[in-house]
Amino acid sequence: MSAPLLELSGLTKAYPGVVANDDVSFGIGRGQIHALLGENGAGKSTLVKMIYGLVRPDEGEMRLEGRPHAPATPLEARAAGVAMVFQHFSLFDALDVAENITLGMADPPPRRDLAERIRKVSRDYGLPLDPNRIVGDLSAGERQRVEIVRCLLQSPKLLIMDEPTSVLTPQEVEILFATLRKLSAEGTAILYISHKLDEIRSLCDAATILRLGKVVGACDPRESSARELAEMMVGSALSAPARGGHVAGEVILEVEDLSLPPAHAFGTPLRRIGFGLAKGEILGIGGVAGNGQDELLAALSGERVSPRGSVRLRETDVSRMGPDARRALGLLSAPEERLGHAAAPDMSLMENALLSGHGRKALARRGFVDWGRTAAFARDVIARFDVRTPGEHVAARALSGGNLQKFVIGREVLQAPDVLVVNQPTWGVDAAAAAAIRQALLDLAEGGAGIIVISQDLDELMEISDRFAALNEGRLSAPVATATLDVERIGLMLGGAWDREKSHA
Repeated sequence: MSAPLLELSGLTKAYPGVVANDDVSFGIGRGQIHALLGENGAGKSTLVKMIYGLVRPDEGEMRLEGRPHAPATPLEARAAGVAMVFQHFSLFDALDVAENITLGMADPPPRRDLAERIRKVSRDYGLPLDPNRIVGDLSAGERQRVEIVRCLLQSPKLLIMDEPTSVLTPQEVEILFATLRKLSAEGTAILYISHKLDEIRSLCDAATILRLGKVVGACDPRESSARELAEMMVGSALSAPARGGHVAGEVILEVEDLSLPPAHAFGTPLRRIGFGLAKGEILGIGGVAGNGQDELLAALSGERVSPRGSVRLRETDVSRMGPDARRALGLLSAPEERLGHAAAPDMSLMENALLSGHGRKALARRGFVDWGRTAAFARDVIARFDVRTPGEHVAARALSGGNLQKFVIGREVLQAPDVLVVNQPTWGVDAAAAAAIRQALLDLAEGGAGIIVISQDLDELMEISDRFAALNEGRLSAPVATATLDVERIGLMLGGAWDREKSHA
């Protein structure tokens, strides 16, 4: 065998109270599409940050093409031939494609030359882009193309991709995979991080599994089932979420003619949204990112008050109420953006538990916080949702994304809502955590709560939803029974090609 393109030997990185990477060693071959698998908090993010120059290892070494690789900054990593597409896009909405790409270049060429290079590279790799388009006008899939083309202009030897399909439609996923296979055939190595194990099996030809910061296995994912991969990650058998015998009851939430202007120049307006939600029902709402998901959650939670339409909880019109008043009546929510929206980054988990739970959990009396009850509530969330953290005094920003997601969902579920609206409940979490969150939502519905799950994960919606509706450009299709749907019909609904006469558009 030829020497690997990138070789990691004994990499170790520790933070106060946790060893993120512990003696990690493996290699990535030229042209190899290599999966990095692990639970949330397994150490994947820390590892790729060391490769990309965002974090310095405490011990161990890296070698790229046989030479020492110890980048002090991402600029040094890029100069060595390492590029990375992050899970969260780092683009400026008000700038055009070429301007955004220029910002990532140490020595950008003249605008005309750069525009031509963008057109050529994007065309060659099946990711067509107009360098003059304003990024704020692009879909989520097109924004990802900008990030990828920015990397490809560097002619990377190693491309790191973190959860690259989380905002893509099934058709866009196929386009992306064709691009990655072309890069692989040309000799570019790809380090691929994803919790979507069926995608890993379809795309990758090698996998390294991390658990609690250590390498616990390696395999060819094409020769393993998704369940086997998940069980290697968690170190135990997995049980799929089980649907109980919950039966939808009377309508608990009615939304009629709900419209909302965009919050900013690149936002999506809501256009005459209407639906009913019954007790014990899970309504799944699917859509490609940027079609009004955040706006819908804001309008239902009371973060933004709609100037038109109505939201009724039981017999109470809550249309003009804010979030606290709606929470008091039993309408709770969990937004997509974990850090900064669902949780205050520099506050402890205990303080974050207080922020949304002070009313329903009686965590404050006569204007004074009951810190004992607050700490007990935070510990209950941590224990029951298996949040990997040293304790409730840890700051929210110190948790991995998946563990913070488990905390945010658990905090709302344990407040016993009558209606819960969640946006992307399992975004970026591992298979075991996703199964646990989905089971918690199913159990909540079985207890009589009405649940709205807004998600880009169609498999998730098909697994737990009783009815499905598609959100497209701020319009919502009429909900239909999930059991009657197939992939083709879902794709048409996501594209907005539903029967307008039967929808609320």
